[in-house]
Amino acid sequence: MISYKPLWKLMEKQGITTYTLITKYNFNPRTINNMKHNKGITVHTLEHLCNILDCTPNDVIEFIKSGK
Repeated sequence: MISYKPLWKLMEKQGITTYTLITKYNFNPRTINNMKHNKGITVHTLEHLCNILDCTPNDVIEFIKSGK
């Protein structure tokens, strides 16, 4: 499972809101909704987030192994 918990913490630390991503950086609200529900995003979107936040993919997502 993918979790965007690191993203939300980083955005809060940097003072960037989802509204900012939508209005200033032209993110689609559906993409924000997908991230809020831990759904997949494109590599392009991940790269865009990393450029905006000056971070690496590990600062945006974390992989949580599901127990089998």
